[in-house]
Amino acid sequence: MNLVFYGIILFAVVFAGFQGTPEAVGNGALEAAKGSVTLAIGLIGYIALFLGLLKVVEEAGGLKFMARLIRPVLVRLFPDVPPDHPAMGAMVMNMAANALGLGNAATPIGLKAMAELNRLNTEKGTATNAMVLFLAINTSGLALLPTGIIGLRALQGSVDPAAIFPTTLVATSISTVVGIAAALGLSRLPMFARTSPAPSPDLPPREKTSPADLIPFALAAVAMVGLVVTVYIYKERASHWIMPGLILGMLTVGFVRGVKVYEVFVKGAKEGFDLAVMIIPYLVAILTAVGMLRASGGLDRMVALVAPITELFGVPGEVLPLAILRPLSGSGAFGVTTEILQAHGPDSLIGNIASTMNGSTETTFYVLAVYFGSIGVHKIRHAVPAGLAADFAGVVASCWAVHWLLS
Repeated sequence: MNLVFYGIILFAVVFAGFQGTPEAVGNGALEAAKGSVTLAIGLIGYIALFLGLLKVVEEAGGLKFMARLIRPVLVRLFPDVPPDHPAMGAMVMNMAANALGLGNAATPIGLKAMAELNRLNTEKGTATNAMVLFLAINTSGLALLPTGIIGLRALQGSVDPAAIFPTTLVATSISTVVGIAAALGLSRLPMFARTSPAPSPDLPPREKTSPADLIPFALAAVAMVGLVVTVYIYKERASHWIMPGLILGMLTVGFVRGVKVYEVFVKGAKEGFDLAVMIIPYLVAILTAVGMLRASGGLDRMVALVAPITELFGVPGEVLPLAILRPLSGSGAFGVTTEILQAHGPDSLIGNIASTMNGSTETTFYVLAVYFGSIGVHKIRHAVPAGLAADFAGVVASCWAVHWLLS
C-alpha cells in the first residue's frame, strides 16, 4: 500500500506538470483532506448503528446459527480435514462471522483456523490444498450484510441506500463459487503441486453425512434467491423495505432470544464509534491521493485509455481504480469508493457498481500475507491466482448484477 499511495501522488504531480495544472492539484489535495474528515464524522452514526445491530445478532446466537448452516457444505469441500477437528470448527465460525459482517471477530478466528490447519500439514512451510481453499473463500468477499457501504451510500444522499443488498448477494455468490472452483482446479496442475508427495495424516474415521444435512443451507439459499427475484420484479417498492426490515428483524431476533437489546446495542455502537474515528487517517491519505490525481486530469486520461477494453467485460472504466486497489487495501478501496460516489452520485450506474464491488470483493494480498505469515508458510502455491480469480469474478459479476437488477 505504501508504494501505491506514493505512486498515485507522484503520477498526479508529474501529470500536473505536463498539463499545467499544479494549482488545481494543490487545491484538490486540500479539499480532499478536508472532505475526508467531514466524511468520517458523518459515518460515525451509520457505523455505530450497524455494529450495534450486529452485536445484538451475535449475542442472540446468530453466529452459531450461521455456522450450523454452512458446516455441512464445508465438510464436503474439505475432505482432508476431519469434521470434528478444531480446524473445521474455526473455519465454520470464521466464514459465519464474515457472512454476517463481523470482520473484527472473523480475523482472529481465521488465524486460529490457519494454525489448526497447519497442525494437519505434513510439509511445513508449504500451503496445503485446504489452506488455499479456505483463503480463496475468504478473499472472495463472501458477505451477506454490506452494512458499511450501505451507510456510506446513505451519507452521500442515496434515495435507496440498501438497493445494493441484492446485487451484492449475487456478486459475492458468483465470486465465491469462482474462487472455490479456481482453488480446486488449480490444485491439480503440476506447476502448483507440492514439492514432495504428501502422506495422508492419521485421521479418525469420517462421520457419515447425508443429503438431508444440506436442507437448512438449501432453504437459506432459496430465501436469498427469493429476495433477489423480489427486488428484480418490484424494484424500488421492494428494496425500500430492506433497511427497515433488516433493522426490525435483527432486533427482533435479539428480543426473542432474551438478549438485553438496548444494552447490547449500545455496547456495539460504542465499538462502532471507535472504529469510525480510527479510519480518519486512512481516509485522509487515500482521498487526498485520489483527489490530486483527479484534479490533475490523470484519472480521466487513464479511464479513457482503458474503458474500451474493460467495457468488453461490462466493466465501466470509471470503476477500474477501485477494481485494482480493492485486492491491495480495504481502507484504500473504501476511500476510492467514496470518491466515486461523490463524483458520480450514489444512485448512478457507476455508483451502484462501485458500491456492489466494494461489498463483494476482498483485500486478497492483505489476507494472504496476514494468514500465511501467521503460520510461517512461504510457498503459497496457487493461492494468489485463486484469490485473483475470485476478485475478477466479483468485479464482473458486480457490473452484471447492477445492470440486471438496478438498471
